[in-house]
Amino acid sequence: MPQTKNRYMPGLDGLRAIAVLAVIAYHFGWPVASGGLLGVGVFFVLSGYLITDLLLEERRRTGRINLRRFWVRRSLRLLPALLLMLFAVTVYLALTAPGRLPDIRGELLSALTYTSNWYLIYRQVSYFESFGPLSPIGHLWSLAVEEQFYLLWPLFLWGIIRFIPFPTRGKLAAVTLVVAAASLIAMAFMYVPGTDPSRVYYGTDTRAFGLLIGAAFAIFIPSRKLAESLGRVSVLLDVIGAIGLCISLCMIVSVDKYDDSLYRGGMLVLSVASGLVIVASASPFSKIGKFLSWKPLRWIGIRSYGIYLWHYPVQVLMSPKNPYEDSNFLYQLAQFIMTVLLSALSYRYFEQPIRNGKLFKYKKKEKKKMKSKSMKKVIRIITLPAILMIVMICAACEGAGNNQPVHSIEPTTEANADDTGTTSDVTSSPTPSGTPESTSSMAPETQESGGVTAIGDSVMVGVKAELEKLIPGIVVDGKVSRQLSDAAEVVNLLKSENKLGHAVVVELGTNGPFTAKKLNELLETIGDDKQIYLVNTSVPRDWQDTVNKTLAKAPDEHSNVKLIDWHALSIGKSEWFTKDGVHLQPEGAKAYVKLIADTIG
Repeated sequence: MPQTKNRYMPGLDGLRAIAVLAVIAYHFGWPVASGGLLGVGVFFVLSGYLITDLLLEERRRTGRINLRRFWVRRSLRLLPALLLMLFAVTVYLALTAPGRLPDIRGELLSALTYTSNWYLIYRQVSYFESFGPLSPIGHLWSLAVEEQFYLLWPLFLWGIIRFIPFPTRGKLAAVTLVVAAASLIAMAFMYVPGTDPSRVYYGTDTRAFGLLIGAAFAIFIPSRKLAESLGRVSVLLDVIGAIGLCISLCMIVSVDKYDDSLYRGGMLVLSVASGLVIVASASPFSKIGKFLSWKPLRWIGIRSYGIYLWHYPVQVLMSPKNPYEDSNFLYQLAQFIMTVLLSALSYRYFEQPIRNGKLFKYKKKEKKKMKSKSMKKVIRIITLPAILMIVMICAACEGAGNNQPVHSIEPTTEANADDTGTTSDVTSSPTPSGTPESTSSMAPETQESGGVTAIGDSVMVGVKAELEKLIPGIVVDGKVSRQLSDAAEVVNLLKSENKLGHAVVVELGTNGPFTAKKLNELLETIGDDKQIYLVNTSVPRDWQDTVNKTLAKAPDEHSNVKLIDWHALSIGKSEWFTKDGVHLQPEGAKAYVKLIADTIG
């Protein structure tokens, strides 16, 4: 059977380089890449285009799509580097921090099965919020989304081609865009403004549209049509490519990850813009393609998969504290150099030899005999390390569990932060504050006509006892991982039980930002007849300033609102905080409560 032969398009490697550098800059916390997480979206569109282009070109040349060969070739491309990275991370943790292995055992196993994104969704692990040690393999969710696409999309194409009469490119493109629209609509409807968007960010169902838009571009404009000079059309390619590149770069530089518009059309804009760049870059005659073919960019792009794999483990494991808090440029430069070095070595001495078959050479005289068995040999080469990896992970985790106490086999929530600051980035689903999960002190004498009510998150939970000592009769309703968008439900419940005091203290913002609209809605729910005190936040995360600016504007717009400036009081008082920089030591709790009591008067 004739083999498919695909043309090398160097400009696409340049685009890969830009995407992976954007992601790294975002993880380093550089302001110049506030939207660097969109680099993953660029990868999705690029993968959708290339895979669809490859499959349809194979069908055009051979009359069929060889699914088995496609999946084996994908495995040879993706699995070796992944297994090597997971092996290195497991060994490193086993030697330096064996107690952490049980905590990431589920992530390791889900990484091997390419289900990381759904594991993180099931465990309610936030991509955006973190209170404690980060997982060094938390970035593998995006590879899981792509691998699931690689598994299902070829089957989808094969089914359409086989069972739909005369499946023209127009029909195929129409079906593809319908499925993409369904995914986009799912993201828009499932996203709740003012809350953590991790569910829609991780989900294969809500992110598939990026891959499918790339597929649609490949159906409409296959790369073979761009291989020859297009005359005046090349000018058009340059124009649309330049427009797409400018839009993509502007979004990477300026978009905020909590911007509502990002999840209600913004990622669609990025996907279409990326598609325009891909089409232009696929032509060897376009200026955009030549610009993106710059040798340093191509070098990075060729190794972008390995760079993406290694950058996050290096960043997390080489950082003495939370990577998002480490702004030392020289330290980050050292991490980047280490990442590039590891990925280059992996590419040169591990990935390429496996893809080229040099790790399982056989004698020429046995070539015919082995040819029929080559597929089985490849599968064995892929599966054996995976099996060994699983065994090693289980053994290492079991050993770690036996050698020292494990705080939690599964990640804990940020409310579990104690004096050691040990927490993780899991966020709990909100529940009504009257349930056992919330910390609430309902004093009988507190009625709507008087008294003080305090509503907050885990910081409020931590100071509950001090508040009750200093402000007798106060109602304290704090809940782990509570967002401001959850507070209206709490207020309505307290009102229905006639337990909302005349003075209401609101402490929210630890777990993420919120819009001024959401804050105003909460203030209206509390009511103009209440005196409201908003406590701003001191949290070493990138949403601190956004939260505090939003809160600072409220007193100017509402006569019954006052600001309690905890952030200003706590500056430079690191001894007041636990290691996560958010939750309070006893001395800090006393200062926090005294500030509230003095303000209320």
